[in-house]
Amino acid sequence: MSQRDVVDLPHRHALYDAHGYSPAVRAGNLLFVSGQVGSRDDGSPEPEFEAQVRRAFANLANVLGAAGLDFDDVVDVSTFHTDPATQFETIMKVKGEVFGAAPYPTWTAVGVTWLAGFDFEIKVVARLRS
Repeated sequence: MSQRDVVDLPHRHALYDAHGYSPAVRAGNLLFVSGQVGSRDDGSPEPEFEAQVRRAFANLANVLGAAGLDFDDVVDVSTFHTDPATQFETIMKVKGEVFGAAPYPTWTAVGVTWLAGFDFEIKVVARLRS
């Protein structure tokens, strides 16, 4: 079996080791980034929802940066929400600040009942720069 081409972080939050997953893996010309939540360094969630969303995007930016990428390289976004009806406005506000203007990546939003103590998760696929 071939080795995974893992993107690692010099400073990782505790969830990677606690749950046994990598921040991101390169495959071909794509980067598959694990779902990012609003986790503090110790793995605990930000208590306030908007702060949790902002921290999730910051954690995502850190992973992209470790691969030499940024949000302009993202081609596909999946987000997971524990209460989409009440959370959507906040998520759209933060997402708009991060992704700015068109052209936008694709986006799938999914309502879920459980995110291991979190209320928002974002997972992306990005294209690697040649």
